Amino acid sequence: MSGCREAEILDAARQVVAAEVKALNRLQAQIDDRILAAARLIADSKGKVLTAGLGTSGYVARRMAHLLSVTGTPAVFIHPADALHGGLGVVRPGDVVIAISKGGQSQELNEFTRRAKELGARCIVLTAVAGSEFAKLGDLTVVLEIPEDADPRGIVAMGSTLVTSAWGDALAHTLMLMREYTWESVLFTHPHGAVGQRGLAQMNRADG
Repeated sequence: MSGCREAEILDAARQVVAAEVKALNRLQAQIDDRILAAARLIADSKGKVLTAGLGTSGYVARRMAHLLSVTGTPAVFIHPADALHGGLGVVRPGDVVIAISKGGQSQELNEFTRRAKELGARCIVLTAVAGSEFAKLGDLTVVLEIPEDADPRGIVAMGSTLVTSAWGDALAHTLMLMREYTWESVLFTHPHGAVGQRGLAQMNRADG
C-alpha cells in the first residue's frame, strides 16, 4: 500500500470520528424535559424495565439495560423476535419497555412494542424518525436528531448508536439522582474487577 493511499485511509478514519463527535455534541442540546419525563415514568412504575431492539440497536438496548441496573434501576434486555415466540409472557401490567430503532421500520420490534402495550406495559420509544409507525407506538416517544453523516453512507449504524447510547447514559444517571441511589450501592453490586478494587480501596481508607 502506497503512502498516499495510507494517508487517504487515515483521513477517512478521522472523518468518521469527527462525524461522531459532531453527532454527540448535537445531542447535548437535546437533553431536555423528555429525559425527566422518561425517568419519572420509570421511577413511578411498579413493574420491571425491559429494553428491546434489533441488530445494532439490540446491542445498544443490552448496554442500556446493564447500565440502568448498575445505577439502581433493575432492567433486562428482551429480544423482540424471541418475545414473539412466547417470550412476551414476561411482560406484565406496570412494566416499562424501552424500545430502540433508528428508522422505526423493524416489523418485529413494532409488533413486540404494540403487543407489550396491549399487555399493560408503558413504552418509551427511541428513534430518529418522527413520523414512523414505530414512533407512534410510544407512550413517550423521544426523537433524537442525528446528523446525516453520523453513519457512513447512512447505512452502517455508528454515530447513531453512540448518540442513542449516550442518551441512555444520561437517563441512567438521571434515575440514579432521582432515586438517590448511592455510590456505595454501586460499589456493593460491583465487587470485582477494577471498579471493585477501587471500592475496596475506598473502604480501607474509610476504616483507617
